[in-house]
Amino acid sequence: MAGSCATGSEMFFDHIETPIGPLLLVADEHGLTYIGLPRRGVAQKAPEDARHAPLKLRAAQKQFEEYFAGARRAFDLPLHPHGTPFQLEVWGALLAIPYGETTSYAQIARRIRRPNAVRAVGAANGANPLAIIVPCHRVIGSDGDLTGYGGGLPAKRWLLAHERRFAPRTKLVLEP
Repeated sequence: MAGSCATGSEMFFDHIETPIGPLLLVADEHGLTYIGLPRRGVAQKAPEDARHAPLKLRAAQKQFEEYFAGARRAFDLPLHPHGTPFQLEVWGALLAIPYGETTSYAQIARRIRRPNAVRAVGAANGANPLAIIVPCHRVIGSDGDLTGYGGGLPAKRWLLAHERRFAPRTKLVLEP
């Protein structure tokens, strides 16, 4: 499982209910390492070496509650994802996608100055261990079509519609 930690540090987990189904939250003492999206409506299993510790994940649970209520647009949690330097670079670029907006794999590849790495960007996007917080759901095909999502396309559609509903709107001011 992507949430397992090879560093030997203590792992914690909790499951939380959300409008897209139960999420698995996994953390170590440095921060969140994995957010498991439901599979066919069923929560992912926690790593065997993780201890159920809802209190240690209370801040994450609260921020997810705020996000799903439309009151939070960005997360402010310590993150500790494990990946290759390239994956970490792509995940950093995902964090720059504004709430309520989308971008393409090609645009991400250009943003990280590797315009020919579109497929590698797609693979890194698919390996993102911190779904929703690192908003891989905001990445769509260059033609505007929704592409795969670990939680399924209905969850991706729901997340995008949810963010569009609560995204800040630019007010048009007309001069008299």
